[in-house]
Amino acid sequence: MFIKYVLNHGKTGVICYYRHYSNRNILKLKERGMFEDIFPDNAANTVTDVLNACPQTVYAGFDPTANSLHVGNLLILINLLHWQRGGHQPIAVVGGATAKIGDPSGRSTEREQLAKSFVNENIQGLVKNITTIFNNHEKYLWKNNESLKPVRILNNESWYQVMSPIELIGGAGRHLRMGTLLSRSSVQSRLQSASGMSFTEFSYQLFQAYDWLHLFKNYQCSFQVGGNDQMGNIMSGHELISKDCNKPVYGLTLPLVTTEIGDKFGKSAGNAVWLDEKKTSEFTFYQFWIRQPDSEVEKFLKLFTFDTIGSISDLMRQHKEKPELRLPQKRLAEQVTLLVHGEDGLVKAKKASEALYEGNVVVIGEMNPKEVSQLFHGATIVEILPEAGQSILDLTMKVGCFPTKQDATRIISAGGFYINQQRVNNPSEVINLDVQRLKNNISLLRVGKRNYYIVKWLL
Repeated sequence: MFIKYVLNHGKTGVICYYRHYSNRNILKLKERGMFEDIFPDNAANTVTDVLNACPQTVYAGFDPTANSLHVGNLLILINLLHWQRGGHQPIAVVGGATAKIGDPSGRSTEREQLAKSFVNENIQGLVKNITTIFNNHEKYLWKNNESLKPVRILNNESWYQVMSPIELIGGAGRHLRMGTLLSRSSVQSRLQSASGMSFTEFSYQLFQAYDWLHLFKNYQCSFQVGGNDQMGNIMSGHELISKDCNKPVYGLTLPLVTTEIGDKFGKSAGNAVWLDEKKTSEFTFYQFWIRQPDSEVEKFLKLFTFDTIGSISDLMRQHKEKPELRLPQKRLAEQVTLLVHGEDGLVKAKKASEALYEGNVVVIGEMNPKEVSQLFHGATIVEILPEAGQSILDLTMKVGCFPTKQDATRIISAGGFYINQQRVNNPSEVINLDVQRLKNNISLLRVGKRNYYIVKWLL
């Protein structure tokens, strides 16, 4: 169904035709805890009118300082997906240029300068992350018959490559006041630190402000979203567009994702959970969400899934009655893993969980040795040539499970040794590959509760 709406900007009447979507007013996401602040401060009513009037264009930026995004970035991508679900046009800007400068926001020290080849490799990784998530959302989580506007992924280096420094500083730079730039909290904290702040980092505000101006002029982008540490950069962009174009634009900040004790998720904090399966396996990613405590799970369901507030409330009521089932945690893990890794990734994560926690050797036998090693905390893979009459004791010594034969004999006899999750307590028992070799040609050895070794049989 198409709707006609007239929006007046000054003396000009703009006629907008658009398909009807629910939740076009993105500010309703505030009830999910997804927005913290709006800039300008008094613009909430105006923003509501603008959002209800016409489809808008919104952007968020991601600097390629690593070859993958992490869960700290995921909330911003999910926010863009909500805009897309509302009929708006999302843009993801990958900062091929700004990554070489370094955003000082939220940092106490200057970022290391990144090599061009490193940045280019990282750009490919981020584009893959963003594309995969938007595709998975449309394939698995979008239940509406209306088509979604495809996300635009842009590299800001494309416009800086054709622009001289004089053009940037002499044009955009004239509109930004030094007093305002110096007053930003990200600048003040660095200026007062022992290391100070380089001009390179100080100029980051100008580049990000110009990014928004470029998007406004070329893509009619009136909205920017970012973490709450990005408010200073949003304000600079707003100031530049207001002075250069004399048009209203709006910024919205999101809460930073933190641990239960308030630590920020991110690679700088050293606790990153990556969106690329090569850096964080599907299993580890799934387990990260399923291990969320009761104190966090309702908040994360609202932030990281598209379930309705009502269905989340129902789930929490069920959880209160039967907490041992951990239904909210399972729902959270399933939905977020499906979004990031797709159906195959979710199945893989569930199978790995079953293998680890339920000792399902059939599932272990369907995995390759590297996957089994990752699953069992980096277990060593040892290639062994079968020998006639090879005993359990012989095998454990070749693999390096024990420092001495005396230790091996004592621990095995006491019941502290397992093959494929089955206890073996006779050191002299001869290896039977027909029984003790899995479908994938490996045997999983365990000493005690946590020490795993993988035997890859050379047949």
